[in-house]
Amino acid sequence: MEIHALLVDDEAVDLEWLRRRVASNERLTSVRTASSGFAALKVMEQHRVDIILSDIRMPIMSGMEFARKAKEMNQHVHIVFISGHQDFSYAKEAIQLSASAYLLKPVEDHELEAVLTELFRKIEQERMQHISLTETMSLVNQELLMRWFNETAPGEVEAHIRGILEPMLQGGTAAAIIEIDDLAWKTRESAGEERRQWLNNAAQFIRTFTQEHHMGTVIATYDHHFVMLSAVQETYFSSLLEELIRSFYKQFAFSITVGTGMYTYEFDKLHDSYRQAQAALSIKWIVGKNRLIQDASQWRPQEKIAANLEEIVDRMLQAMLEYNLTVIDDCLVELFTGDMGKNEIYDLIIRITSKLHADLRQMNEHLYEILNWDANQSFVLFQFETVLDIMSWLRRRFFELSERLYLKRQRQKRKLIGDITDYVKERLDQKITLNEVAARFDFTPNYLGQLFKAETNSLFSDFLNELRMKRVCELLEDPTKKVYEIAERVGYKNIVYFNRQFKQFMGMSPGEYRKKHNI
Repeated sequence: MEIHALLVDDEAVDLEWLRRRVASNERLTSVRTASSGFAALKVMEQHRVDIILSDIRMPIMSGMEFARKAKEMNQHVHIVFISGHQDFSYAKEAIQLSASAYLLKPVEDHELEAVLTELFRKIEQERMQHISLTETMSLVNQELLMRWFNETAPGEVEAHIRGILEPMLQGGTAAAIIEIDDLAWKTRESAGEERRQWLNNAAQFIRTFTQEHHMGTVIATYDHHFVMLSAVQETYFSSLLEELIRSFYKQFAFSITVGTGMYTYEFDKLHDSYRQAQAALSIKWIVGKNRLIQDASQWRPQEKIAANLEEIVDRMLQAMLEYNLTVIDDCLVELFTGDMGKNEIYDLIIRITSKLHADLRQMNEHLYEILNWDANQSFVLFQFETVLDIMSWLRRRFFELSERLYLKRQRQKRKLIGDITDYVKERLDQKITLNEVAARFDFTPNYLGQLFKAETNSLFSDFLNELRMKRVCELLEDPTKKVYEIAERVGYKNIVYFNRQFKQFMGMSPGEYRKKHNI
């Protein structure tokens, strides 16, 4: 059984003396210290505390003031006051605060040991009662309690359920709902018995974690959710739930999301706390999974669909054609910035894909054929539980579309360059211009010039001249051909201009070329 102690005293010597004596007790799991009431409250926000031993006379915040605030944070904490003065007013106030003991300095070792032993007994008894409560709830009353929670207008609580919940409400409690994320589609391939066994293991893990950390009562519902009623202070409950989220993922590689409601001491407000937990869990769709969602009332929806949707899709398509993944991602974020329900998300995706498909058709491309995507593929998105999941899925698909479009266009460009090269080679004896070639392949001269520059790293005129010079070199290999005949064969009518062009390209005249190659 884990028991955690906190020692509070502004006198460093007294605090160290107390720490050494308390820490020697093997039944204590941890012993923390604080030199002021403020520091002690900070410790209580971050760690579980079962026993407090506090000096009464401390500056700024007295021990009594600290004790009141500590009880507000954790009704179940046991407080022992230590004072250097036998003052009846202090003792009276300690009694009003339900202090467990009142010790006078200097504290004898046997007195301290006796007080701690009694506190250990009380804490153990309280925890046994809590275990009994959990068993009673799980065996008899959880179905009735869940019916009451799920009533729109709650009626009177059954008398025996009221009796079970009363001890919890005295110390304050809150409702939390735990949901296993992506359960339906991640386990759809599992056999029935395998799935049931996995669910049983998951449920047992949550129950065991709850019991080991004394968090409260857990009720498993028919739809594989878990309702937890807290038995620890509010801040500690939140940190334990976050630890449960981390531990569950580490154990099963599945995430869980937890929605919580307000803390309360009243039966009717406990029903409200459950409703708040449901509301918190419902916005998982927007805020994401694998997290603790505490206050849905603070969440405010943003404008739903971007007003400039078509402009964003146009920009995204251009980025796809250029294989610019960063811009594609930026456009997706813009499109899904608003807060939408599942049906609205589905409608948005239909609008995006329909526009993409229509625009691609004008480029003689087919969206669904490129992706091997059935037109009903969008329905798969309803297996996802958050907008972030849907965005992640779309991001992968649009990146894939961009890659395929880019590679296809690259292949088309290479084929186009090959076709143009063949066309030009067949007509080297003629006068060839960029305008003529562009008209032949249905491009503007400006576009074709840019394409050549991008694909061959040379201007069309340089490309044409290189082809001609290579053909000239081939023809010069035949010693029977005259130079002027070769010039005419490659489209040069002026022999002087031809010689100048050849020398500029090859660094020598045609005659020098033949001499160098022994032709």
